[in-house]
Amino acid sequence: MKRRKFLQSSLTAGLATTIIPVIGADNNATEQEIYEWREYEIRFGSDQQQLDNYFKSALIPALNKYGVKAVGVFKELVPSEPAKFYLLTPYSSLDNYLSVNTKVKMDADYIENSATYNSIPEDKALYDRFKSSLMIAFEGWPKITIPSDKSRIFELRTYEGYSEDAVKRKIKMFHDGEFPIFKRAKLNPVFCGEVIAGDRLPRLTYLITCKNMEERNKGWVDFIADPEWKKLVSDPQYANTISKINNTFLIPTTYSQV
Repeated sequence: MKRRKFLQSSLTAGLATTIIPVIGADNNATEQEIYEWREYEIRFGSDQQQLDNYFKSALIPALNKYGVKAVGVFKELVPSEPAKFYLLTPYSSLDNYLSVNTKVKMDADYIENSATYNSIPEDKALYDRFKSSLMIAFEGWPKITIPSDKSRIFELRTYEGYSEDAVKRKIKMFHDGEFPIFKRAKLNPVFCGEVIAGDRLPRLTYLITCKNMEERNKGWVDFIADPEWKKLVSDPQYANTISKINNTFLIPTTYSQV
């Protein structure tokens, strides 16, 4: 319990210096979700199906049991070597993140269903390590948006800033007009989050989805050509907000809930 309170207070203290308010926002606005994003780098020659089985039969059912209703599992559109798995778990709050993970680890069904996964010997390990980051949703996009059509591609985009203020200004740019531009361009946001714990800070990460690569490519052309975007990008307050952009194209697994 003490460890849980320490983690929560530490993360909350970090949030106080980074979250920007939306001008004119309602005090009763929807609470911003917390996202955990994991990246698993698979070992050469390992049995990837065992990780699939663990997600599908043990982890996701346990998370669902304790109120997490939309767990996303993705693979790369064009597989790399070594292959990668990506896991997205949304939580209602920091406290929910801590409490759910505590309950899952102690859950009898989870322990039983993950027994095969946990009995994998060291010489047959599925991955070396996994990376994990925690994000808080943007105030202007506080909840995950689940696409209705499973036949889709996703684009994960990460913007790194040279300082905390640079990322803060970029997030403000989203709130000052980028969201409607995304919608007009059919670059449909799934989540938008400021990374509050993880590597390569400060940064923000967001996930968009489209029917296919053709729609995605056209969408970005339309986005850049949008008159409102041209106004935003020419505003001096948004200069030098992004130092590096990374993007990855993903597809959902058959059992992904996102």
